[in-house]
Amino acid sequence: MTGKKKTTAPVSSVGADEEQPIKKNRTEIITNKKPQINLQATTFYDFNTNCQEKSKRSDELQTVSMTELYDTVYPSRTPIVDDFLYSGTYLFVGAPKVGKSFFMGQLAYHVAMGLPLWNYSVRKGTVLYLALEDDYARLQRRLSVMFGMECTDNLYFATQAKTLNEGLDKQLEEFLKEHKDARLIIIDTLQKVREIGGDRYSYSNDYDIVTKLKLFSDKYGICLLVVHHTRKLESDDSFDMISGTNGLLGAADGAFIMHKKKRTDNFAVLNIVGRDQPDQELIVEFDREHCIWKFKKAEMELWKQPPDLVLEAVAALLSPEMPKWSGTSSELLAALPELGLKPNTLSRKLNCCKGRLQEEYGIKYDQQQRTSDKRTISLKLIQEVE
Repeated sequence: MTGKKKTTAPVSSVGADEEQPIKKNRTEIITNKKPQINLQATTFYDFNTNCQEKSKRSDELQTVSMTELYDTVYPSRTPIVDDFLYSGTYLFVGAPKVGKSFFMGQLAYHVAMGLPLWNYSVRKGTVLYLALEDDYARLQRRLSVMFGMECTDNLYFATQAKTLNEGLDKQLEEFLKEHKDARLIIIDTLQKVREIGGDRYSYSNDYDIVTKLKLFSDKYGICLLVVHHTRKLESDDSFDMISGTNGLLGAADGAFIMHKKKRTDNFAVLNIVGRDQPDQELIVEFDREHCIWKFKKAEMELWKQPPDLVLEAVAALLSPEMPKWSGTSSELLAALPELGLKPNTLSRKLNCCKGRLQEEYGIKYDQQQRTSDKRTISLKLIQEVE
């Protein structure tokens, strides 16, 4: 399902990647008082853009021009599972007892171990699973059936946690301070961490609770996967079956819907929709002996972007013998005269394609702040870490 890359992807941490640093003296999570002009999907506290703020007054609209937008290098969404799950906040929705918790355990184990999930490549990292409807004895029995005695030290469980308005954010922040390589936090279920009191089931409340979780996941560059239930009424659109209002899906980065035609079926349909990953419909089968979900087929082929001539040419510059390149965009064009571009056009192209350059070609791209009359860009071939 994933295309063959020219070099391997990094296996370093997400929560504390080079592109996603965490300052230890930060204590605030949900409320961000610092004026920002980054796009909503890249509002990391410690991220420094080249854009200039138009106004220092808090009551004035902060804007960025299209030119400034193109001249800025934004951090890309990091895959947790390639073409399947990315950093951000996602819903995983299904009817009660459909097998959601088994899949959560399976996903958590594969990310913690760095094992491929079906045909999808996985980026290894620490996982926190808030199994708030379970106890430790049940988790022990379930995991031993699923994976035998093969265990890992970087998969953590908790069966109790505070709600969002009681301090869940602070609890998660403390965990991330201790585990800098955290990639994935699973909250099972949403109902267990919802605020108590108020209008709990309005559109605005649903939108607000997911927005708070999204601000947290965006700040730390991790994935928050939130388990939720479907409503009883059927719908032609499976995503209309999410219990609650459209505010939940509207604020999330994406959602997974697991549903069966009959509860006794071993087969289930897994619909996937999101801002960063391709829409998919998968058929999966539950292995009752080992209590794991097995991939059977995809109902649609993943759409792949066609090769980009500029990225192909830039990637061809690097090799294991010459894994780094640094210079100005003019110097880069001098090495690639066949492109026939202007220097600022090339740099803006690379700014916009930073994520694709890393995911498809294994090349880390950075642009330094302008010094005197020039700005230096750097390219680095990412080598596999044993």
